Amino acid sequence: MKYITKFAEGFMNLFQTGADTFISWVTTIVPVVLMLLVLMNTIIAMLGEERVTKIARASSKNIFTRYLILPFLATFMLGNPMSFTLGRFLPEYYKPSFYAVTAQANHTSNGVFPHINPGELFIYLGIAQGVTKLGLNQMDLAVRYLLVGLVMNFVGGVVTDYTTKFVSKQQGIKLSKEPKSVN
Repeated sequence: MKYITKFAEGFMNLFQTGADTFISWVTTIVPVVLMLLVLMNTIIAMLGEERVTKIARASSKNIFTRYLILPFLATFMLGNPMSFTLGRFLPEYYKPSFYAVTAQANHTSNGVFPHINPGELFIYLGIAQGVTKLGLNQMDLAVRYLLVGLVMNFVGGVVTDYTTKFVSKQQGIKLSKEPKSVN
């Protein structure tokens, strides 16, 4: 009977922990994401969707702006998970690659710019603690992580383009390389 009681207590503690986590999100990350959504939509409304679409069209034409500059600016200015929303202005063909690059950039920029992905900062800090114990500079690690990340994220975007091309051809799907106007 004692084991059944312990199991029941543990089972309920699991749900209590989940509820506590949910409440912490409601009072921390949910309002932040909501305010970032409001800000982004306000900026888009002020600039006009036609201008934002033109910027997206221009950035999608060049592989370097598409996979280096746009994802970096998205992650730096909006952080995780809001950075993904800028992909909505890109052509359908480039959305998978933008998502892949941005998802990676949310992690690889975290050492230099911790505001980008604060929920996973503990991973970087764990690695940085080992580097610090070795007597090495933590910022050197952060900058190298960022630079290697930019290169590897770029490569990931290019590889995802080829994958998208292969899968869309295999499935008989024609994806547009021209952005549609957003409603």
